[in-house]
Amino acid sequence: MRNASSIEIPSILKIGKGALDSIGAYMRDAGFKQVVIYFGNGLIDLFGEKVMESLRREEIDVLEYCEIDTVAIDDIIQMAFSMPNKTHAVVAIGGGKVIDAGKYAAFLKNLPFISVPTSSSSDGFSSASASLIVDGRRTSVPARLAYGIIVDTEVIRTAPEKFIYSGIGDMISKITAIYDWVYESGKGCSQLNDFAVMIAKKAVNSFVRTPYQSIKDEIFLKELLDSLSMSGIANEIAGSSAPTSGSEHLISHALDQLLEQPQLHGIQVGVATYIMSVVHDHRYKRVNTVLTDTGFWKFTAGLGMKREDFCRAIDMAPAIKPHRHTYLHEECYREAAKRVVAEDPVLAGVLR
Repeated sequence: MRNASSIEIPSILKIGKGALDSIGAYMRDAGFKQVVIYFGNGLIDLFGEKVMESLRREEIDVLEYCEIDTVAIDDIIQMAFSMPNKTHAVVAIGGGKVIDAGKYAAFLKNLPFISVPTSSSSDGFSSASASLIVDGRRTSVPARLAYGIIVDTEVIRTAPEKFIYSGIGDMISKITAIYDWVYESGKGCSQLNDFAVMIAKKAVNSFVRTPYQSIKDEIFLKELLDSLSMSGIANEIAGSSAPTSGSEHLISHALDQLLEQPQLHGIQVGVATYIMSVVHDHRYKRVNTVLTDTGFWKFTAGLGMKREDFCRAIDMAPAIKPHRHTYLHEECYREAAKRVVAEDPVLAGVLR
């Protein structure tokens, strides 16, 4: 567990409509005069001129900018150490790949990292770890908690809806993740951090209680992104991902290994969260209500996900993180989870 005196939090947190237009002002106020910018694939054409104009207005010098489409650790190491020495901060604009690459490059160079996600698909934009390809396999490696998080809700709104649904699935998973962590602590396999639990609970409870008419409402998107940002801070306090990643995430990681074409992380996590909430007998009605009312279930019903795949992933789950002790690390609960997959009436309309 991390010493409380060394906990970091983002110094810049700007989430709202038009935030991308003010990125130069945020850099200026933070004292960053020279920056390197990484864009996700195809995003220079979409957002490049807007970002560059904002930086020019504030006389911020862009030392390098390019699109990147790799999370291979060797590529990112080379990228990091070719960065100009006078760089003040690393800015990554885009989805999970470029965010992970940028935060790891910043970590290697001990530079502030500015996270500018263009979708709400997970809490990865606020976490202090990166999912990279190491020796041919997806591996979570230590990275850098964002010095700044800048999210333009108008950009998020115009992204494909699947990314919003993915973010919903990832956010609702904090309900089962916390429950697993408490269980793990009770078994003597982990040390609970009450403050991290409080932050994670506040994040998910604030999200599920947000009034909205549409998932593209400003209030809904801002609450989703605020809550995903809080999740990253909960992990920083805990010194691990335990407050926000439990048995439901193990199922998703197993699916990633089992399937040629897995679904978006948060989509798989959302389904797995419902499964585990029923196994836990804890807040499964609330989870189902959120996934129903947001349209998550309706969307996932058209993806063709298979019961058999989820059952195989449940069996594989303990091997994903053998040092953990979630409910799925015990055979009786794995069997219970597979029964939910096979028999639950809600899942009957989602899995085939």
